[in-house]
Amino acid sequence: MTVANTPVVVVARWQVLQEALDEVLGHVAELRERSLSEPGCLSYDVFHGLHESTTVLLLERYRDDAALEAHRQSAHYQTLVAGRILPLLARREVDILRPRDAA
Repeated sequence: MTVANTPVVVVARWQVLQEALDEVLGHVAELRERSLSEPGCLSYDVFHGLHESTTVLLLERYRDDAALEAHRQSAHYQTLVAGRILPLLARREVDILRPRDAA
């Protein structure tokens, strides 16, 4: 099995503009539901900051690189993330990781 055919984990940390928090969380709920219906999406968890209420953390797991790319190209990603969510963020950090035993 090549590295490109091993699971990929995405850790996205978003700092949401305070006035847009409810709107972003609504979009994230829809994004999660649609992403979980993708054949290559293994899990999609959303966390909300306890001490920093405007922090949203997404923990996504995909079957392989192709599944992650399919997610990024999907209509729901383009509409919800690129079109609606990104303009409402003060900061965005995304790490793409692979299990250590796959490297």
